[in-house]
Amino acid sequence: MIKKFLEKVFTKKHKPVTKPKSAHVAQSIVIKNHQIDRNLISPAAIKTCEGLQKAGFEAYIVGGAVRDLLLKYKPKDFDVATNATPEEVYKIFRRSRIIGKRFRLVHVMWGSETIEVSTFRGHHQNEGDAKTTESGRIIRDNVFGSIEEDAVRRDFTANALYYDPAKEVVLDFHHGVADLKAKVLRMIGDPVTRYQEDPVRMLRAVRLSAKLGLKIDAKTEAPIQKMADLLQDVPPSRLFDEMLKLFLSGHAVESINALRAQHLHHGLLPLLDVVLEQPLGEKFVMLALKNTDERILNGKSSNPSFLFATLLWHEVLASWQVHQKQGHYAIPALHMAMNTVIDIQAEKMAIHNRFTATMKEIWAMQPRLEQRSGKRPYAVLAHPRYRAAYDFLLLMC
Repeated sequence: MIKKFLEKVFTKKHKPVTKPKSAHVAQSIVIKNHQIDRNLISPAAIKTCEGLQKAGFEAYIVGGAVRDLLLKYKPKDFDVATNATPEEVYKIFRRSRIIGKRFRLVHVMWGSETIEVSTFRGHHQNEGDAKTTESGRIIRDNVFGSIEEDAVRRDFTANALYYDPAKEVVLDFHHGVADLKAKVLRMIGDPVTRYQEDPVRMLRAVRLSAKLGLKIDAKTEAPIQKMADLLQDVPPSRLFDEMLKLFLSGHAVESINALRAQHLHHGLLPLLDVVLEQPLGEKFVMLALKNTDERILNGKSSNPSFLFATLLWHEVLASWQVHQKQGHYAIPALHMAMNTVIDIQAEKMAIHNRFTATMKEIWAMQPRLEQRSGKRPYAVLAHPRYRAAYDFLLLMC
């Protein structure tokens, strides 16, 4: 009772932001119709919304989490959107931090779980902290706005959904629920403009289509092949993050096939085209992707290092042969080959150092697994990467 009284006295109530008139009126979908199972929702996400709402702000679980909940999947991550600024969010939660320059966000920590909180975004052409390239790609977007404006700037209708855990209501601004029921993935706004703003949306369309079994809407799909070259302008770190999501979606094989059908595989991994053009290379890569999909769909973990090691192995083999022909001994030549391949790869897509180090260990252990005399096999068994290296060997067989 005392706690509630003090909250009433000392909590500053914020007047709601005056919202501009919008042509997009939200459809409110009640629990009877959406039937979202609250047991699938992270308690941390609910507590984050409650904390913001108690402070007088709007707060919703948004995006992919709501989409997955409607499809009866348990979301891996939960994002929250609010009309509170990053600074205001930071003041409310003791364990939080403001991150990002391109998009300023707040990470709210609850034990081992982190909830990403974003402020409703306005149009990037409005007055504020925003910047675009000559091609139209948004490189900074810290223009804040209303929930209606925020819904407009999201990529697909299925991702422009807002769930209030307190009222158990879903706000749908762009008929995303109807599109989900129809198994359609549709871009909000003009697809050409939206791909220019963020070319990674083309990769995301392919990934979500494969993962969720959605058919890409004809207007959404039409410009993709013509605009594939825009991906060359995307920072390597962003390409890496998106490719990692694609490979670890549990539907990597379908995604790779879809990438090739849309001509989007060129330039993502500089050596991937070469690998896929080699009969043995393609077979090896597809076996690795299939293996990864099976592990993820069975609820097992999958090491990104192992997957990227398989993707680039045949390039390492080719480079290894070159260095040996130049007169280098086998093991030094292998290490030189590994460094050569990693360096070429880094020019287009920044594979994190924590992954490349493990990739090199897996590659370096392959010759050691063939040494079966004396005490050498026992030393290999004690290596922390033995299991990954052995699984790699089985895949090669």
